[in-house]
Amino acid sequence: MLVRFKTTICGIDELGDHCEAGITHVLSILDPDAPEPPVFGSFGEHARIELRFYDAIEQLADRVVPEVQHVQQILTLGRDLTAPAAADSHLLVHCHAGVSRSTAAMTLMLAQARPDCSGVEIVNEVLRIRSRAWPNLRIIELGDTLLGRGGDLIGAVPIAYRSQLQRRPELAQLFIADGRAREVEKARSVL
Repeated sequence: MLVRFKTTICGIDELGDHCEAGITHVLSILDPDAPEPPVFGSFGEHARIELRFYDAIEQLADRVVPEVQHVQQILTLGRDLTAPAAADSHLLVHCHAGVSRSTAAMTLMLAQARPDCSGVEIVNEVLRIRSRAWPNLRIIELGDTLLGRGGDLIGAVPIAYRSQLQRRPELAQLFIADGRAREVEKARSVL
């Protein structure tokens, strides 16, 4: 574990599994038109930030995609969690499936909290937290710049992509069809 606070990543359908986990902070990343998950009424008292954008890595005219201001909000939450008073915190980050937007957000928050760790160490920690991680490359690119990591995180995320494609090679075509060929190319460049 790289940070003092507890970390959980999940999808919407898994939120109910965490009602009794002592969650203190929630980062919800939802599609712009998705309803708010009602399960949060079952959680104890917690601070919650909700961001709304699609899981896309390229600028699209008809879609709200991750932008700098979204990543800044992610990093603000991460900064709050590194305060000494937040040592007993438990962060839950979720998106639709708990695979892409949420794992990218966790990658950035861990990198911010531990600037002494390499991108490889950070990505491996995210894979430990969520073994099916496929961090959204656009979020990683924006965050790498804001954190001044010099491409370290961008260079490390193909570890996660490669891990997924080794287990499920059919994912390559799904991600390519979804406009995310750059991620698949990065995975193949390290295979």
